[in-house]
Amino acid sequence: MRHLYGVALAVIMAAAVFFAASWGYMRVTTTRITVTAGMPGGGGSLLHYHTILQGGGALLGVGLLLGLLMVVPWVSPLATGLPGLALLAWTGVYLADVKEAFRFIPLKKYTYGAGFEELLMTGLLALIGLAMVIPLFIPSRWFKRSVVVAPIVSQVLDNGDLTETMAGYPPPASTTADGGLLSDWAQTRPQPQVNPGPPTSQAPWGPADYS
Repeated sequence: MRHLYGVALAVIMAAAVFFAASWGYMRVTTTRITVTAGMPGGGGSLLHYHTILQGGGALLGVGLLLGLLMVVPWVSPLATGLPGLALLAWTGVYLADVKEAFRFIPLKKYTYGAGFEELLMTGLLALIGLAMVIPLFIPSRWFKRSVVVAPIVSQVLDNGDLTETMAGYPPPASTTADGGLLSDWAQTRPQPQVNPGPPTSQAPWGPADYS
């Protein structure tokens, strides 16, 4: 089931790369900014250029989503691996036949398609795809992590008391099921005291033999 969810997340990730990342890349790179001395915005602040901020925000959002899907342990590696393999395959087609690679790009008349085309030509799709397939080669991402339970069991007695004993160890012999009290009260009666007898100054051993 986890890998089935991973396939659904892979579709979402692919859509984010095609629509959000491509749109954001075009907003950042095609914005006409006054250039002075070869620096955008005359070397000043770009905070008032809302087009660049919007495009950069879209790129950051896609990067955040990609990072979370790659590092969260319980997410299936298919979530990033499948779109990553698709991007690498598209790059391979581009290297073999540029016209054929461009022909498969949808919505080329819109900003999304044009941005995806630019990402493909600059090699950024190959870079992103190579990073996205890394979780596929981590064995621990393919298996569900087991939860280790401490060896403590709860035992409910007949009177409703709850005691915790270690698993595999019987309860103490001095307790019973009627509340944990001793079954034989004779064990608790006072024991007879031993009379030490009258005090004597003589040692308990005989006199020393010097012969």
